[in-house]
Amino acid sequence: MTVLYNHNGELTIGNTNLKTLAQSFGTPTIVYDEMYIRQQMRRYHDAFQKTGIAYVLSYASKAFTCIQMVKLAAEENFDLDVVSIGELYTALEAGYDASRIHFHGNNKTKEEIQYALNSGIGYFVVDALDEIALIDQYASNAVDVLLRVNPGVEAHTHEFIQTGQEKSKFGLSIKYGLADQAVQQIKESQHLNLKGIHFHIGSQIEETTAMKETAKMVLKWLKESALEIELLNIGGGFSVRYIEGDHAFNIEKGIPEIVENIKSTCHDLNYPLPMISIEPGRSIVAEAGVTLYEVGSIKEIPNVNKYVSVDGGMSDHIRTALYDAKYQVKLVNRDEIADETVTISGKLCESGDILIHEAQLPKSVKRGDYLAILSTGAYHYSMASNYNQIQKPAVYFVKNGKAREVIKRQSLRQLIINDVK
Repeated sequence: MTVLYNHNGELTIGNTNLKTLAQSFGTPTIVYDEMYIRQQMRRYHDAFQKTGIAYVLSYASKAFTCIQMVKLAAEENFDLDVVSIGELYTALEAGYDASRIHFHGNNKTKEEIQYALNSGIGYFVVDALDEIALIDQYASNAVDVLLRVNPGVEAHTHEFIQTGQEKSKFGLSIKYGLADQAVQQIKESQHLNLKGIHFHIGSQIEETTAMKETAKMVLKWLKESALEIELLNIGGGFSVRYIEGDHAFNIEKGIPEIVENIKSTCHDLNYPLPMISIEPGRSIVAEAGVTLYEVGSIKEIPNVNKYVSVDGGMSDHIRTALYDAKYQVKLVNRDEIADETVTISGKLCESGDILIHEAQLPKSVKRGDYLAILSTGAYHYSMASNYNQIQKPAVYFVKNGKAREVIKRQSLRQLIINDVK
């Protein structure tokens, strides 16, 4: 993402002035560089096309979804992963082709299964043994499924975003025989067709080693089980850059490495090469987004700390509180040297409502200034809440110097629309 100061010393994204956006549309507001999103998607396409392998790219809509985001994914030839009836409904309302939608989740409800079946989705990703019987019960025609296996791999990332270790709530263990049980149940079902296997080892994965080793493990299990599949979905979780020192996953280098590893493993095992699928979400949208805030109270505790408060908080920026996630901030309305360490805090009634613990800002920051927190495009709006009855922010896409509203700011009326008087 290109976040630059213009000749007037004001911060821009996608050649669009962020001060103007903040003044025009208010704050907090999340702003996405639309071309950055498209370029990220095209980088994945280009990397796979150069390998010559049959592949499918899916956008993990949990990272950020709305009608316009779904339409963008369709325009860039991405399938869509959903994990709830709400995400599926959003995709269908956007006019997305249901046959290209894949339904994930470790606890799909009866309502969700029936809704997905009636909508004609492409396939389910089975995540539990009892789910097999439920899908079979409600299906009236053949249904494709992928089996999510738990490979017992611990990725080098935060424990809350690891998903492939044995104690994870996701997937069915290969080691303890649950994956084998699932395969047998699917074979014995009336309507389910085992289209493929899925695994996902975690998020913020910077390099390819863990994914390559996991693919080898899964392919070896498939060979030993005499189980041939059409599709191998190796998940997503590719890293992005939040702060200085972070390393974004190298798409052009990493994807060929993973694909060649799968090719060579299949060759060595004399196993038919399946189609490969990945499901990036964070790496598509995270660095494309910034959140704009207006500075409010500034509280300096002598020799202790300086708090710079903004008009949002953990209601639209929960990842710092959840994961101790780190972020960078820039002053929007003037370009000055960041020469002071401060704590950026939110306005919610929680001591843990901190956006950045050690932020670098100019000493001149004052009430009424605008701040931009970078790389907030993933898991910010999608994890936003109404805690303290705070309204959810507006969302804009910018392109070629122009902004378009994609999600309206939540109104006060909408906060109580479901309340019974």
